[in-house]
Amino acid sequence: MAVSVQHVTKIFGSQRAVDEVSFTLQPGEIVGFLGPNGAGKSTTMKILTGYWSPSSGEASVNGVSVGAEPRQVKRLIGYLPEHNPLYLDLYVREYLGLSGSFHGLRGRSLHLRIDEMINRCGLEREQNKKIESLSKGYRQRVGLAQALLHDPPVLILDEPTSGLDPNQILEIRKLIQDVSINKTVLFSSHILQEVQALCERVLVINRGKLVADGNWRQLISQHASAPTVVVEFQQPVTLDISAPGIHSIEAITPSSFRIVPKGGVDLRADLFRWATDHQLTIVGLRVEENNLEDLFQQLTRAAL
Repeated sequence: MAVSVQHVTKIFGSQRAVDEVSFTLQPGEIVGFLGPNGAGKSTTMKILTGYWSPSSGEASVNGVSVGAEPRQVKRLIGYLPEHNPLYLDLYVREYLGLSGSFHGLRGRSLHLRIDEMINRCGLEREQNKKIESLSKGYRQRVGLAQALLHDPPVLILDEPTSGLDPNQILEIRKLIQDVSINKTVLFSSHILQEVQALCERVLVINRGKLVADGNWRQLISQHASAPTVVVEFQQPVTLDISAPGIHSIEAITPSSFRIVPKGGVDLRADLFRWATDHQLTIVGLRVEENNLEDLFQQLTRAAL
């Protein structure tokens, strides 16, 4: 396995930032890492990258212990932290050269590797500009280039699309997909649509504890509540809507309602029948399927 985390705990004073967390990542996986602010995501990532040691438990990357050999672990990992620590007064090529030297790259091999990363990360036109002059999207590209420069087998990306506009998010998503081929990626984001687009498997952490691990579609079917039905009538409805399978009703407007069914009951036929009986016309009806956001809310609220 590429990454192993076994019963890892990290304590700061009286606070358990990470509490008995265990998971493994296989070679080639792109795994989403989700949790509310302060849940323990960044702490776990910093333990994996060798920046912090666990208070107890064991973490390893490609069989190398994070606690015993943090320097060797850093050679195996490409890390893009949430707040990308770039040297703004350096030029892009200059910064990548400095980053490569930290990993022992020298001479021709360093120059060739910089050329490759500039090409792969779409920095050809920016390579001779100062980093301070770049947009947030291009600064993230520079951060990804430095994380990939030493060709690590594992990438750890903490909020790589934070603060980007929609076009920049799409660009960085495509870039992550392209550069992560044959690598193991642990990807943290508050933008759940990005996690759905990039990952099949997710880890969910809350208050330092891992509360879910698996394929996000399967987790949704296991944990999320029943899909809701949104119904819209041609005119305002003053009557109480009733059908045997209704669990609850929320008024969106005087003429539209969000209805939660009991269990897996399909309410559509009953709603049309009720509308006909009361001489009302339904002009819109749709089923809102659960998504990753619903799962996230269900798991993190349940664990409070």
